[in-house]
Formats: sequence, C-alpha cells, structure tokens
Amino acid sequence: MTTKYQPGVRVSEYVLEECVGAGTFGEVWRARHHVWDNERVAVKLPTEPEYMRYLQREGVVVHGLRHPNIIRMLGMDPYADTPYLVMELVNGPSLRDMLKEHPKGIDVKVAVVILRGILSGVAAAHAGSVIHRDLKPGNVMLNLDDRPLAEVAAEDVKIGDFGLGIGNADTLRSMIMQSASIERDQESTAIAGTLAYMAPELRDGIQEPSPRADLYSIGVVLYEMLTGERPAGAELPSTLRADVPTALDEVFRRMYAHYDHRYESAEAVLADLDARLAPPRPPQPVTTSAGEASHPAHQYTRCPSCRHEVESDDQYCTQCGRQMVDRIPRCPSCGGYPGPHDRFCIFCGAAVPSPEE
Repeated sequence: MTTKYQPGVRVSEYVLEECVGAGTFGEVWRARHHVWDNERVAVKLPTEPEYMRYLQREGVVVHGLRHPNIIRMLGMDPYADTPYLVMELVNGPSLRDMLKEHPKGIDVKVAVVILRGILSGVAAAHAGSVIHRDLKPGNVMLNLDDRPLAEVAAEDVKIGDFGLGIGNADTLRSMIMQSASIERDQESTAIAGTLAYMAPELRDGIQEPSPRADLYSIGVVLYEMLTGERPAGAELPSTLRADVPTALDEVFRRMYAHYDHRYESAEAVLADLDARLAPPRPPQPVTTSAGEASHPAHQYTRCPSCRHEVESDDQYCTQCGRQMVDRIPRCPSCGGYPGPHDRFCIFCGAAVPSPEE
C-alpha cells in the first residue's frame, strides 16, 4: 500500500505506527500517544485538499454522538499544518473485509447480531438529528480483537465515516462522485459501489435525505451479509440461500422498499425484528369448572420463523420444522416423545414428568 504519510510522524499528541486503511482522499493510521505508550487511537488524515471539508464535517457530526455502536470522536483540527481527526481505535476488520472472506454470506445468527448493532447505532444518530447517508459494509467496523466472527456481539459493531452527515441531497451526490466511490465490475459496466446502497429517492434527487434513506442502505447490507451479493430485482435473501428464515426476508423487504412502504425508523425495525424472531410462548391451558386443565382442539398459533399457522399443541412447525415450545417432553423409560399434555407415555405406558418437574 502506497501512503502519503510515514510511520514515526507525529500528529498532535500521537505518533503514527501503521496505516490501517486508505481511500481516494484520506488515510487512517493506528497511532500511539507520545507519552502514554499503551494508549492507541485511530488518526484520519487527508491526502488531498478537497478532503479537508469532509474531515471537518465528520468531526462536527460525530462530536455530539455518544453511543457504543458509533466510533467515538476524541479530537480534531482541520486547520493544523497536518489536518487530522482522532478517533477510537477499533481492533478488528470492517464488515467488508469479513464479507470478502465469506463470499456466500455469513452465518444467519451472526448477521442478525451485526444487524442489531447497526440499527442501534443508527437509531442513536437519528435521535441526534444525524443521518449517515453513506452506510455500507466498509463503514461498519467489528471490534473482534482477534476473536472469530462467530463470537461477535452487538456492542462490537461500530459505525464510522459520518462525513456525509451534513448537507443536502446535491451535496451528498457530489461528494460521492468526487470521492470516486463508484466502482465498475471488471467484467461489465454495471455501476456498483456506494451508489448501490443509496436509496432511490436520493439517487433520483426526488427529496432530501431522511432516516428512511439510511434504512434502505441497511437493507442492502443485510442482503449482502446473508447472500454475499447485493440485491437485484425483487429477489429475497432466501431465494439465494435456503436457510434464511422468512422473518429476515420480511425485514429486508420492508427496508428495501419504496419510501412510502419502508419502515419509519430504526427503532421500528428493531421492534419488528424482535417480534418476528422471538421464541413462541407455549399455549396456555384453559381451566374448567372442575379445576382440571383442558386443551381445546383446533386452537392455532403462528410460527415465528415462517408465519405458517399451526395447531397450538404442535411442538414443531409443520411447514419449516421450527421448535414451537421451550421444552420437548421425553419418556424417561423408553426415550419416546409423547404429546405435550400426555401424563403417560403412549409407547410404553410409563409416567411422564410434567414440564415443571
């Protein structure tokens, strides 16, 4: 990697150690404090004069945001001899790096964890009247600290690069075009890159950026986490990957939708995600006048994964196989599986302990 700056150069209180990222107009360096040797930060530096305004924007925007899922701002001086922005150091790769290692998509449960982290950070930004406007895998960092991706927690997800968080739609499109963030596939002329994550109302200049524009971008990121590809047409993630539950298909569909049909907020996405993925409550028995519990036939509930209607006594969804109760009773004598309300095993006649025992 060819860099403008070199290790050992001092920037404010910090000494540059290693370049950990470089773009068209800037570089990000890991740096140590010149006195406290164990203190490490990330320092963002411009490589072109045009980037200074972007650097200043990012510093102004992030300064007022305090949230575990947003990379914390520590200091800045866009007017110094070497303009700089000092940030919290994230000890891990970007989501883009992880997707390169998993070209067919990452584990579904891991994708949900990362999605929750992104939505929580974006919800905090929106509460502070900040719209990110450039959400994509390269702007999402994972503070894994040498742990495997399977161990990622929601608080390990860190959103960065808020430099487009100020300005109108024209400014946004101009900054993206100037930063050369439009990539072209080597085998075709199809536009990819940052514009692939931009909400259509912004690409077309129909309206000013809004929180719903960020949700559209997150929908594209979700699809890419699940499939390794960006969405095309009306295909749902499960079209390319059979183990993606219907719940995530629906969450993606409502983010990757026309503005009027999109979720209204990141909090709404989180609430719907929780509702769709929450384990079902076991059906409650009805007590008769004699004090005995009865279980009327033909009571139904819906599977939280595929939304298929199943009878309340079913222990598994007949459509997708999802376990519908917290505990599956098993006969201690023969190992058989009696019904959820059977007091004796239908296979060997032995007494079956109740779920409370």
